[in-house]
Amino acid sequence: MRTELHFSARDLALTRFAVSPMQEVVTSLRALARSPVPALHRRWADQVRGRLAAAGLDRGRLAAMVPPDGHLPDFLNPAPVGFSPTLAEELASITATGPEQVRADLDVLAAEAGGRLPAALAPLHRDPVGQLPRLAAEITAYWELALAPYWARIRALLAADVFHRSRQAAEHGTARMLDDLHATVRWDGTALRLEQRHCAVARLTAGSGLLLLPSVFAWPRVLTRVLPPDPPQLVYPARGAAALWEERPGSAARTDALAAVLGRSRARLLAELDSPASTTELARRTGLSPAAVSQHLTALRTAGLTSAHRAGHAVLSARTAVGDSLFDPDGRTFDRVTAAGPPAP
Repeated sequence: MRTELHFSARDLALTRFAVSPMQEVVTSLRALARSPVPALHRRWADQVRGRLAAAGLDRGRLAAMVPPDGHLPDFLNPAPVGFSPTLAEELASITATGPEQVRADLDVLAAEAGGRLPAALAPLHRDPVGQLPRLAAEITAYWELALAPYWARIRALLAADVFHRSRQAAEHGTARMLDDLHATVRWDGTALRLEQRHCAVARLTAGSGLLLLPSVFAWPRVLTRVLPPDPPQLVYPARGAAALWEERPGSAARTDALAAVLGRSRARLLAELDSPASTTELARRTGLSPAAVSQHLTALRTAGLTSAHRAGHAVLSARTAVGDSLFDPDGRTFDRVTAAGPPAP
């Protein structure tokens, strides 16, 4: 399917980038719903599936709302206000969605499922105003379990992509930047051509401009959203996403070098946090007492090298983007973070 998005001078002038937490919520849910999970995200999926199942989030209304293919409810991805909205700001937009829009999105889901709406979504269809706050609470729970421990790493990569695209536009023009977004997206001088069946964009029904959103979990596809009066959204795979979940090469020599600065126990804990882990798990791996692990993690967190995220009854520690940079032998992570600015919470 080929779709064309025609541009005026005003549209080009209003083209902008944004980094959206909700976009990653929705696209990561879609990745988990696929069987098999795309190879790029399997390491992440293996880490989070158990947490989500324990919390019942693998079978709730949120999971029912994001099928592996087909329509994604437009109201779950409001147009970001500013470059980097917080999850709370996007949830406020979602809970303010009009009942007509919620029901229209759910009706499309029902039609694609053979005319029947999943039972978990029936209360939301009957009473959108009363149920949207519950949906927001479920999204928050999913965020804390599946994305918050990794957000510093994800956001650094997304911000680096925007930095690259912005520099590309500054050096070579907007046309070159648009033409380089994805293999299925082509700029022909007057229109943006999208050659992918998942894309459906009509300028006649869309607002002005274009909103470009890099995404880790959209890979390998390009996704679109058109909901007047908002500008059309184009969600494209961020550069470097293929390496996001790869283990950093925390060699013994590198850990020894860090130990001279941080101390051996803290350097070992930082090396172990290539994947988020609880205090109990870190104590088991390292042979340190839980109390010692907790004390060292507090020091690392104060230094900005780790962050803490509640996951059910446990608290997961994760390396920040700055902590990751210490285990990047080429310094690429550090370069990305300093170029794009520090990650927002």
